[in-house]
Amino acid sequence: MSDKGIVIVGASHGGVQLAASLREKGYDGPLTMLTSEPDLPYQKPPLSKGYIKEPDPKPTPLRPEKFYTDRSIDLRLGTTATALDLSGGEVRLADGSAIPCSRIALAVGSRPRKIPIPNIDAPGVLELRTYQDSQAIKAGFNAASSVLVIGGGFIGLEIAATAAVLGKQVTVLEAESRLMARAVSPAVSAYFFGYLTGLGADIRLNARVSGIRLSGGIASGADLADGSVIDAGCVISGTGVLPCTELAEAAGPAIDNGIAVGPTMLSSVQEVASIGDCASYVHWQVGRRVRLESVQNAVDQAKTAAAALLGDAEPYREVPWFWSDQAEAKLQIAGLSDGTETAVLRGDPESGSFSAFLFADGKLRCVESVNKAGDHALGRRLLSVDAGLTPEQAGDPEFDLRALVKRARS
Repeated sequence: MSDKGIVIVGASHGGVQLAASLREKGYDGPLTMLTSEPDLPYQKPPLSKGYIKEPDPKPTPLRPEKFYTDRSIDLRLGTTATALDLSGGEVRLADGSAIPCSRIALAVGSRPRKIPIPNIDAPGVLELRTYQDSQAIKAGFNAASSVLVIGGGFIGLEIAATAAVLGKQVTVLEAESRLMARAVSPAVSAYFFGYLTGLGADIRLNARVSGIRLSGGIASGADLADGSVIDAGCVISGTGVLPCTELAEAAGPAIDNGIAVGPTMLSSVQEVASIGDCASYVHWQVGRRVRLESVQNAVDQAKTAAAALLGDAEPYREVPWFWSDQAEAKLQIAGLSDGTETAVLRGDPESGSFSAFLFADGKLRCVESVNKAGDHALGRRLLSVDAGLTPEQAGDPEFDLRALVKRARS
């Protein structure tokens, strides 16, 4: 059967890396990449920070336009895929046209999750996914002196920290008993609570929002379940994300907390791969299906998926790592904290520079570092070689982690 080409739906970090990897691996067939956004694929991490703070921000391209033309990558901006016709071998577009293909890669990412409360869709409730969203938040900040952020996860706290740095009166409402509860250890949660409070943010834990307040039809704050009221000139909803699975659901690939893929990023339909925020896979370390939301994960999965689409892939076994910049505080995470029961601190949180080494059944599973990049780099190496670090060694500031990595590698 002749090759009708590969279509990549989604053009963020993972989609662009997938296209690059296909060409690097020698694929010379038709290669199309679709994005509904109008801009060249761009860096996403500055959405909650630099693009809001800069006076005249422009999205920073992941690659120059010449990169795509030189490699015969048909990048189609402002183009939305509406259906996958797997039997007919084509991707249908919103304008009624279709692109023939033999294989498809879904790098469609995630969308903001909406909590089911009155007026959550009202004008003035801002969310963050795209550059245009960040500019709407920037405009909201410029017009308001007070900012309300609903959600104390990574994105919510990054936006809150940005608002505080810009001199806004900031309130953060978090439904859980601590910040970033699903992602980090209690020690790291406590540090960022103190750090953001020190920037002037009013952080309220166990705060259940019962509805969005309106003034003149525009969001103006929130009502809480305990009867209290928060007024604000700018309202941000940052309560997590949901994987974009609609195309796959309608076409046939299995869904399980995202588009379910195997160890080489191929879905239950072998002609369809999926990577990044929208894909779930069985992680080699924790032994269960996970869905990871990070630039590193999307980029590394793209390399595996490219090889799989060309029939030559090894199972994906990268150590996941993440980061979150909240004003001047940098959080870096290596590994997964899920299921860990022992946390050992290396360094003093009071100093503003420390790490939490997390263990399960006596084995290192995750390293969370605050303003300690060296520990993060060592944590990634320790996890990649299964160096046998013990909790006692992790807690001993005199213990040589580098030497342990070298011994494990040798």
